[in-house]
Amino acid sequence: MTRSAKQKQGFGSLFEEDYLVRTLGRIARDPEVALTELVANAWDAGASQVDIAIPLAKDANLVVRDNGHGLTPAQFKARWMTLGYDRVKNQGEDVEFPPERKDLRRRAYGRNGVGRHGLLCFGDFYSVETWRGGRGCTFEIGTQSRKNPFRIESEASFIRQGSGTILSVSVARHLPDPDAIRQILSARFLHDPQFVVRVNGQSVSLADQSGLIERRDLEIPGCGSAEAFVVDSTRSGKSTLYQGVAFWVNGRLVGTPSWVVGNEAVTDRRARFARRYSIVVKAEDEWISEVEPDWSRFKSGAHADALFHEVREYAQEMLFKLSVTMIDESSEEVLIRKREQFKELTPLGRIEVAGFTQELVRAAPTIRPDTLAAAVQAVINLERARGGAALLEKLTKLDEADIEGLDRLLGQWSVQDALSVLDEIDHRLAVVVAIEKLSGDPATDELHTLHPLVTQARWIFGPEFDSSEYVSNVSLKTATEKIFEKRVDAAAFKNARKRPDIVGLADATLSVVGTETFDGSDGNLSRIRDVLIIELKKGQSTIGREEVNQADGYVQDFLGSGAIDGTPMFRAFVVGHEVADKTAREKEIKEDGVVRGRVIATSYGQLTRTAHKRLFRLKEKIPTRYEDVSGAELTARVMGTVSQATLALPSPQLNEGAETPSEA
Repeated sequence: MTRSAKQKQGFGSLFEEDYLVRTLGRIARDPEVALTELVANAWDAGASQVDIAIPLAKDANLVVRDNGHGLTPAQFKARWMTLGYDRVKNQGEDVEFPPERKDLRRRAYGRNGVGRHGLLCFGDFYSVETWRGGRGCTFEIGTQSRKNPFRIESEASFIRQGSGTILSVSVARHLPDPDAIRQILSARFLHDPQFVVRVNGQSVSLADQSGLIERRDLEIPGCGSAEAFVVDSTRSGKSTLYQGVAFWVNGRLVGTPSWVVGNEAVTDRRARFARRYSIVVKAEDEWISEVEPDWSRFKSGAHADALFHEVREYAQEMLFKLSVTMIDESSEEVLIRKREQFKELTPLGRIEVAGFTQELVRAAPTIRPDTLAAAVQAVINLERARGGAALLEKLTKLDEADIEGLDRLLGQWSVQDALSVLDEIDHRLAVVVAIEKLSGDPATDELHTLHPLVTQARWIFGPEFDSSEYVSNVSLKTATEKIFEKRVDAAAFKNARKRPDIVGLADATLSVVGTETFDGSDGNLSRIRDVLIIELKKGQSTIGREEVNQADGYVQDFLGSGAIDGTPMFRAFVVGHEVADKTAREKEIKEDGVVRGRVIATSYGQLTRTAHKRLFRLKEKIPTRYEDVSGAELTARVMGTVSQATLALPSPQLNEGAETPSEA
């Protein structure tokens, strides 16, 4: 078969006759939404007036007419006839005005190109009469073609001065109520006094709107007065871009409505109040001199500041006054969102969660819906835990041996005591398992993960070090700085503020802490009693005689520093991945025949094996608890619960006079 023959066999997609109507959603079902969209289209066309004629019965024409910029035949076919037309991409976010209003500024509503089909709410065919630059064209649009979602059924040209657009449809369904439409549209498009919407020849003034909540005179010291109006716009079928405070001066909009007044935000535009209410501030011609020539904003100065201050005060007052009326509505909405979890609570639990929700909204009426939902979810979780739902679920899954053990445990312990002990055991097991996993991983960042973990878990080195008394004092810090100053790796101080609890040496990291006592023979003066030095070698290190002798030197340097109060006992641990053969694992340091210190060489493996023995080999009895948890995850859990003071050694890269941490 030739290529041309194959091409002739090609078959394009087809559309159901009501495809477009079904894809328009509420626009095709709700007259309020449909007409709001069409008025928004007129706004985007730079119109200053929109007239809607609604018939009293079906089978008569509904007409929407505006005096916007209109379209040429080419523009109509490129814009109107493109499915899903991207207005922002092709025309930008700003409105184009007819020549006689070219100096005005306005932001467009349109985004996805569906609102222009609003007349399909009322019938399957509609006409568009549009003119621009003295030339116009009439198009009949239909939706009954299976090859296209919609198409031009007929087209005719005409000559007409000016510009504008007239839309017309014979109403076959969803006949709207003119009075209801008039009120809705006046609430949604009240922000610009130069954009008038009339329904059957009548419009609704700001002061006569059913959505008007309050009107008040604002006295501006030294500047005259202004009127403030608060309007509830929730009756509309379409949200607006122009939520916030709108300023009118002599019947003209200044700038763009916003919840930022001056340089201060009145409320978050995402808050429920901001999405529901609008505030209009009207001032007369004496304020014209305070407006920039392009009407984009007020001129900076005392008068504008005074106006903004009064408006912010008024807006805040209305914000809290009206938000209180929304407590039940906000509470109900969030509980509906969480209804599945809410209905699982006990009756008392539901009452308490509902009460909490109302109190939270009352205390913070401007709270955002997502924040409120998160808070309510947390309370539901707490209520479920308190109500025992989660515990009962786990109890139903216990086997017989576990049930017997639980019964014996609760017979001898209170639940709180058992939880305290189990939490501590879990913490210690997590430390040991994390060290096991990280020390055997060549990709481990030892300085920031493994080394802090080991140095902060002193109990691993022996039960005698399992005490919160191991801290640092001035004399111990002074001695440490003196002894290790020349061996500090300068690069270690680049992140000193991120990891200040570890002293970085060229080939190791170091922690030095001690315990204190009071010497009664010297008038109860504080003395250092014991000193613990933990040196962790970097990399796949092997501890040999040189490393042990180096630690021996540390202890002797401390003893001879003259900077330590008292005559403490030193214990220095040198930790690496392995200890070399024929290397003594323990060495004593004597002074005048008295043992003043010990150096112990050990490996990570020996440390963790010893720690497991001290923990009664519990890991062997609950092997699955930590198998699927990485060393990094365990480290994050442990380091989030352990707090360790720090010691910073002097370095040229640190600011002089910086506060010295309390422990190395």
